[in-house]
Amino acid sequence: MTIVLCVTGSVAAVETVKLVRELRRKGYSVKCFMTDGACDIINPYALEFATGEKVVSKLTGEIEHVKYANEDLILVAPATANVISKFAHKIADNPINTLLVTASGYDTPIVFVPSMHQSMYRAVEENVEKLKKEGVIFVEPKEEENKAKFPSIDDVVLNVQRASSAGDLKGRRVLVSAGGTYEEIDPIRGITNRSSGKMGLEIAKEAYRRGAEVTMVTGRVDVEIPSVFNCLEVESTMDMAQALEDNLKDHDVFIAAAAVSDFVVEKSQSKISSQKEQTLKLKPAPKVINKAKEHNPALYLVGFKAEFGVNQEDLIESAKKRMRESGADLMVANDVSEVDAGFGSDQNKVVLIDDEIWDIPLSTKEEISALIMDKIAEKIN
Repeated sequence: MTIVLCVTGSVAAVETVKLVRELRRKGYSVKCFMTDGACDIINPYALEFATGEKVVSKLTGEIEHVKYANEDLILVAPATANVISKFAHKIADNPINTLLVTASGYDTPIVFVPSMHQSMYRAVEENVEKLKKEGVIFVEPKEEENKAKFPSIDDVVLNVQRASSAGDLKGRRVLVSAGGTYEEIDPIRGITNRSSGKMGLEIAKEAYRRGAEVTMVTGRVDVEIPSVFNCLEVESTMDMAQALEDNLKDHDVFIAAAAVSDFVVEKSQSKISSQKEQTLKLKPAPKVINKAKEHNPALYLVGFKAEFGVNQEDLIESAKKRMRESGADLMVANDVSEVDAGFGSDQNKVVLIDDEIWDIPLSTKEEISALIMDKIAEKIN
């Protein structure tokens, strides 16, 4: 799959070498177009080295604007007020704008990543809205220090993947819980677990890549949540249960990847003395997943079951028991005692259980998320 990266004269052009590197890691081929202003900020040789392709900075007899207008996707990053406004009015006075106008005649997907002063971004708001109505995708900038700054590379790549995907979950609404909950012992202490939120995040990303609208309900996580998700941050098991109850009716799929506490603590209203031995009273917490289909019977429900130091047969039986209790359509089971897998790791070894049992060897959480979403897309479509 080939992406045409159009680099314009914003200081954020310095981010494009890293952007190209990440796009190529994800399997894309990249061809670059640059404006004169971009060439003043970053040497074209840098992008030629990063892409392995000659950079187009002017149109020649090879009619580059036609040759590359019908590629898989055109990414304008960074996009200045100048390129946004000219394309909104289909002005073709430089290589990039000529390429964009030509591409619009082919219905090539176009993604813009604005980067400029905040006042300029406000000034071109009407042109941005005009282009959005025409189907152009905008990756929202980070608004900091009175600037509309270039977003994270991960956010840009995620939106490129979404725009270039088959979109088998387009129009679907997916709710994902992630991270660990925290139960207070007293005002300054509490109990939690080792969940990092990595698995839930990778699942949310994969759903988004496939065109879904994604909401995340997160407890304590060690990962950055992309701004493209509607994210609801909670702390305790009861907080998470309430947030999910408020949102389940509006979603087609719920993936319960959070490590929700099995116990709540009888909380002290004041700080417990550290000078003497204490006894904590733990009460079983409600199983959030068991209530999900009461709120939305049509929901496609995915549950997770983690065990520690059990054999494969017991792991599968434990997951099936949870599946019966909750009415889940798919269970993801794993043994968190496995080396280099589970909590905090970028890898996992899981068993997928629905009407079949699918044993997944040690894989990245991104790879496992793709397999889970394959199952979901197959069933709900």
